[in-house]
Amino acid sequence: MNTPINQDAINKALWAACDTFRGTVSADTYKDFILTMLFLKYISDVWQDHYDEYKKQYGDEPELINEMMKNERFVLPPSSSFYTLYEKRHEPCNGERIDQALHALEEANGTKLRDASKSVFQDISFNTDKLGEEKQKNTILRHLLEDFAKPELNLRPSRVGSLDVIGNAYEYLIKLFAAGGGQKAGEFYTPPEVSDLIAEMLDPQEGDTICDPACGSGSLLMKCGRKVRDRFNSKKYALYGQEAIGSTWSLAKMNMFLHGEDNHKVEWGDTIRNPKLLDKNGGLMHFDIVTANPPFSLDKWGHDKAEHDPFGRFRRGVPPKTKGDYAFILHMIETLKPKTGRMGVVVPHGVLFRGSSEGKIRQQLIEENLLDCVIGLPEKLFYGTGIPAAILIFKKDKLDNSVLFIDASREFKAGKNQNLLTPENIDKIVATYRARESVDKYAYLANLEEIQENDYNLNIPRYVDTFEEEEEIDLMAVRKERAELKMQLATLETEMDGYLKELGYVE
Repeated sequence: MNTPINQDAINKALWAACDTFRGTVSADTYKDFILTMLFLKYISDVWQDHYDEYKKQYGDEPELINEMMKNERFVLPPSSSFYTLYEKRHEPCNGERIDQALHALEEANGTKLRDASKSVFQDISFNTDKLGEEKQKNTILRHLLEDFAKPELNLRPSRVGSLDVIGNAYEYLIKLFAAGGGQKAGEFYTPPEVSDLIAEMLDPQEGDTICDPACGSGSLLMKCGRKVRDRFNSKKYALYGQEAIGSTWSLAKMNMFLHGEDNHKVEWGDTIRNPKLLDKNGGLMHFDIVTANPPFSLDKWGHDKAEHDPFGRFRRGVPPKTKGDYAFILHMIETLKPKTGRMGVVVPHGVLFRGSSEGKIRQQLIEENLLDCVIGLPEKLFYGTGIPAAILIFKKDKLDNSVLFIDASREFKAGKNQNLLTPENIDKIVATYRARESVDKYAYLANLEEIQENDYNLNIPRYVDTFEEEEEIDLMAVRKERAELKMQLATLETEMDGYLKELGYVE
């Protein structure tokens, strides 16, 4: 089946495949099975497509074709092919067979599907009791293989035509899992519109190194990379990330693979307690761009060891034990390059005004002239929380000591459950940021003295006055209109009396 395919058809077929699990396991569990099977089906289709092309060119010469296939981006052992698994779907032990296929795939591809201490599929097992007893599990996995064998999910490049179709399907599923799974599933997902906004504001350039220390499924990192590709028609950039949750790290690695992002290094581990992106001397690596949507106000973030941090990240102060927002901010600041370093981070509004140790840290960052812009976002943009968030932009090499405040809280398109930033909303925010001028009721460029007068409080309403005066009421005009209405009412009452008399209701 080589008829053209559109994104919606692929997305619908994938979402329908989720019915195999609904009512048996939670979305937070089955997302790993669906996304991993999509990954396996796609690379199997790419491999088979290329194999068939060589067969057309060189005839039935397996040795020659296998030699040509060594030039592929990846290696697919025969036992790891989706089609091998599909042919054996009626046999016992589907879960065990799929796990063995993933392990063989991983071994054959080396560092592309693992880091120094962890493999991509380590936290994803199809041979799990979560799917029920053996007979039920085998049936569920047979249905899953059959779902992905449907013609709509023929993902061969000769049919699909663009790798982005698969990348988009992956993002589509991750978005739906985040929407359906609430706080837990939403932790690893930044809405694409917010990623677009941050990437646009940070303006990635050819040759930039880009890092996300809380990278989730990697979407924000890849948006920055895509800006370089689109603007310069170049892949001269490098992506770096770290993710603490094992299964989410796996999603990021698979996501990078599916998007063709080979120049990346995504590590597994806790960024605050155990940063893994280190230089050859054991110090923190430095990047042109650092960006993240870290977990809001994380409890138990590593406060107990922060005072003696070997990297000196908390020399401006140690954040509160129960709120890790500034722990991530301070880590990110320390990893910026001295001249080109720029940073965008999503934070809850409390970061702008909370006092105590956070207030002291905030004051230090402002006095060092690192803070460039504060943007207030609309509510209900992020999955798992309805609260509005803010974006902070920091720069290492600022041209002035002012801070631009943008109140974009009313810039959105209302959705059923989530609000959306439209392209027009994003363009307005970015244009205002680049112009760096005050805009009535929307933006204000504050100098250092004004921020000092506000005790280094960055609460946006202190700087951007969005108050709309009510229109003045003309009481004499209202009185005149009232008199006219009374006259009209009297006339109507008289007419009504006449009608009632004619009908015999009034003597």
